[in-house]
This record gives sequence, structure tokens and C-alpha cells, in this order.
Amino acid sequence: MAAADQAAIAAGTPGVELMERAGAAVADAIAERFSVRPVTVLCGPGNNGGDGYVVARLLKARGWPVEVRALAPPATSDAKAMAALWDGGLAPFEEPLHARLFVDALFGAGLARPLSGEAAAMAAHLAAQPLDVVAIDVPSGVPGDTGRPEGPAVCAGLTVTFHAKKPGHVLEPGAGLCGEVVVADIGLGEPSGDLFENGPELWAARFPWPTGASHKHARGRMVVVSGEAWSTGAARLAARSGLRVGAGLVTLLSPPDALSVNAAHLEAVMLRPFETDAELAQLAADVDAAVIGPAAGVNDLTLMNVLALARTGAALVLDADAITVFRDDPEELFSVLDVDDVLTPHPGEFERLFPGLMESSPTRIEAARAAARQADAIVLLKGFDTVIAAPDGRAAVNVNGSPWLATAGSGDVLAGLIGGLVAQGMDSFEAACAAAWIHAEAAELHGPGLISEDLPGLTPAVLRRLYDLRLA
Repeated sequence: MAAADQAAIAAGTPGVELMERAGAAVADAIAERFSVRPVTVLCGPGNNGGDGYVVARLLKARGWPVEVRALAPPATSDAKAMAALWDGGLAPFEEPLHARLFVDALFGAGLARPLSGEAAAMAAHLAAQPLDVVAIDVPSGVPGDTGRPEGPAVCAGLTVTFHAKKPGHVLEPGAGLCGEVVVADIGLGEPSGDLFENGPELWAARFPWPTGASHKHARGRMVVVSGEAWSTGAARLAARSGLRVGAGLVTLLSPPDALSVNAAHLEAVMLRPFETDAELAQLAADVDAAVIGPAAGVNDLTLMNVLALARTGAALVLDADAITVFRDDPEELFSVLDVDDVLTPHPGEFERLFPGLMESSPTRIEAARAAARQADAIVLLKGFDTVIAAPDGRAAVNVNGSPWLATAGSGDVLAGLIGGLVAQGMDSFEAACAAAWIHAEAAELHGPGLISEDLPGLTPAVLRRLYDLRLA
């Protein structure tokens, strides 16, 4: 963001003009969402405060009752210029607040220290009424590059930022403090880089829809490895999800003792037995994607089965037990992975494969990127703010996370969705991104009471919306 600002200024756009555009965008967002009411604008000493003076002036010109409170005098030339244009005077910062709407223009995304003193006290006061708070750029106290406050932070119902979202807007806990996030174009050109907000605009153009000439063999062949007889449900969830998302042929490869229980629950998903890792490799020799891990068991058999599948050339989706089983020797796993393979760890499993990496990384984004480079595979780090990273540095943050996914088996469904898309020839990074988004959308369609068995059946409604988007 700093580089984009500097480039615009170097190209001839004065900093005060960018500040005017930013303040106008905030004033417009407020006017679109709120009726006229008393407003207090809280201005800090930097350019974030300068934006606040613009907001105050423009709202006042529209007939809003506005007061400005300054934490400190303006300290930058642009902020001083905008403060000089404000003709409404200043109210004491520490006096009791009586307005019905508050504009947080204390500190922006570049803050690198905790809030303290009067700013910290103000953040605590505003926390009781976040829906009445509009933050400029980020809620004060939320670092734009991590989203991880080091002290008190403002909680806002609306945040207006500029040019593009920052990591602090999409990573928890910052995301939860921002409320609705509006991205305003202030004339800095197209955002660039290899960090993305995950959504259909990232991958929908390459989604593997069938055509009139498609047949089941052309739509991809996927296998899922079942656990033992008493642990079969997770693999069936993955298999059914792969079929629902479009894979043409899905087969559950099952130990002999689990055949009868799996057969009693399967219809369109096919079933084949195997006893050894060599038999597993033979059955998976010609498939496009293989999912292993859901309730597979943390044992030598699972380890050998993963290594056997890696020899087939199928793209692997490794989840749960297929990750944990390599905790004593992660390099054994990394040595057989390919760039089209996908690892789907939750934070605990991530720590087992990449010990200390999460703690030493500034954010989940950097941790997932480093893990993807180390493993030379796609890494999907689960969470409300799921991060998907590729070895080439691409990373996406999922922003439609659903609390209803906090239920047993939801990760097995996600693994199956990824496998089903990869089987159809979708790039593994984009397949993981698409699957994470579809997974969360399906959960939101159901809402309270969701169990993982519901998710495959909800997937077609999400796919219908995606399909209709391509015609819009």
C-alpha cells in the first residue's frame, strides 16, 4: 500500500488529492448506510487522522452534525493541510461522548505499536457499541499486515479501506474487529501481487463444468481410501463429496473387513477391496486423484498406503491421519510429494508436520507459504480464516468462513471436494480454493444444526449459483 501511494504521488497525484479521495469514499459509505445523525470524528496525528478531517468536512457540508476530537495535533504535511480546511473547531478528546456515530481515524494499517493512554481508553469505550463505529482503513490498534493487535483495539461495524484489503482485514482476530469491509478505489491502479481474497473471481473462469460432449470417464476418476470396519464414515463423506462436486467416477477402496459396512451405505460410489499397499497402488494406477487420511488410522498401514499412492502419479489429497502418521519424519512425506498434491492440516496437524513454523511466522499466510515451499505441495491451513498456499508463493485467504463447520467430519467433506475438482483437471491450488469456498457456502445455506452428512447434499445448490454466474 505504501508503494502504491508513493507510485501515485511520483506519477503526479498529490498526497492531499489521495487523502481527499479517501475521505470522500468514507463519507459516501457512511451516507449510504446511515441516516443523518450526530457524528464524532476521532482524529490521530498521522494521515489516517488527515482522512478523518476530510470526512468531517464533507459530512458537515451535507448537513450532518459533526464534531472533531484530536488525539494530537497533525504531524504530517497532508494531515495539516486537511486539518486547516476543517472549520468546525475541536472538542476535548477526553470529554464524555454523546454522538450516535463515531468515525475512528486515530491510526491506520501501518501502526506498529500497541495503543496506549487516551487512545487505548477510547478503544475500550467504543468496544461497547461497535455497530456505531466506522473505521478508516483499519480499526485503530489492528496492524494491517497481521491482523493481530498487540494491545487494545477498536471494534467497528464498518471499515472503509483503500485500493485493496490488507491481511489485517481477513486474518483473525482482525477480521472479526473490522465488521463489513468496503474497499474504495482512490485511483492507485490495479492491485498486484500473489496474495488473494478467495472467491469465485479467483477461479470461476477455470471451473471444470461439463459440456454436451462430456461423459463420466472424461470427468475424472477419484479414489478414497477407507479406514477399518469401525472407522468408515469419514471416507464415505469424502467420496460422496467428490461425486457431488463433479468427479465422473468415484471408488472407495476398502480393507476387506470394512466391505460389508461400506456396501450398505453406498450407491453411486463404487467399492473395491484391497489388502496390501501393493494392491492399493494397482487399484489406483489409472486414477486422477486419490484422497487418503479421513479415519484411515495413525499406523504403519496408512503410512505405507500413502507412499504407495504417491508412486501411482495420481494427485494426492492428504488429510487427518495421513498427515499425522508422518509426524516423526515429515521429510519422508515431503520426499514423495508433487506440486499438484494437497495437504489439508488443521493447526494441530500443521504443527506435527512443520514444528515451530506457525509460532515463528508473523501470520498464518507466511506460515502456509513457508510450509508449501518446504513440502513442495499445496497447503490448505484450516481455520475460520483458511489459508491456501502454493510452492510458487501464491496464497489465498478464505473470507466466507462459517462457524457451522465446527462439527465432526466437515474436514472429510472438504478433502473430498478438493479431490473431486482435482480429478476433473482443475489446477490443485485453484481446486483447493474453490473447494474451501464451496464448503463454507454450503454450510451457510444450512446454518444452525448442520452436520457433516448434510454438506454433500447442499453442494449442488452452491454449484447452481456458480453455474448461473458464468452466464451473468
